[in-house]
Amino acid sequence: MLPTTGIDRAARRGEDSALLTSQIATSDAMAVLADSWSHDWLWGLPLIVLTVLMHAFGLVGIHGRVLGPVIRAVSADRSLTIFAAVVSATVLFLTALHGVEAAIWAIAYVQLGATPDARMAMLYSLSAITSYGHANIYLEAHWRLLGAMEALNGMILFGLTTAFLFGVLRDHWPQPTRGSTRASRT
Repeated sequence: MLPTTGIDRAARRGEDSALLTSQIATSDAMAVLADSWSHDWLWGLPLIVLTVLMHAFGLVGIHGRVLGPVIRAVSADRSLTIFAAVVSATVLFLTALHGVEAAIWAIAYVQLGATPDARMAMLYSLSAITSYGHANIYLEAHWRLLGAMEALNGMILFGLTTAFLFGVLRDHWPQPTRGSTRASRT
C-alpha cells in the first residue's frame, strides 16, 4: 500500500463527508416523505373503509327499498319498457351514491386544506374517484398520495357497482313469451 499524504487523507475525508451528507439528506427526505405520507394513509384508509361500507349498504338499500317494490309490483310484466325503467332507476340511484361518496372525499380535502375551496375539491374528487384525471387541479403537495388513494377507492366502488348492475341486468332481462322463436334462458 502506498503511503498517503495529508491531502489524500483530507480528500478521502471530504468524500466520506459528502457521502455522509448525502445519506443524511436522503434519510431526512425519506423521513419527511414518510411523515407526510403517514397523514395520507391515516386519512385515506378510513375514507376508503367508510365509502366502501356506505356503498355496500347503499346497494342493499337500492335493491331492497327501491327496486324490490317496483319489481314486485310489475313482476308479471317482463317487457322491455319495465326493464328499461328498472335499469334507469338503478343507474340514477347508483350515480347519486357515487356522487355522495365523492363529496365525502371533497369535504375531507377542504377540511385538510388540500384544495382551495369546496368547488375545486368536488371537481378534483370526481376526477380522482373515476380515474378521469383530466381536471387541471392538484392537491397540495403533501396530500397528493391521498388523491391516488381516492382513485384506488373508486376502482373498488365501481367494481361493486358493475357487479350490482350486472345482477340487475341478469335478473330482470325480459323473458321470452311462450311460443316465441327466441331460445329460452337457462
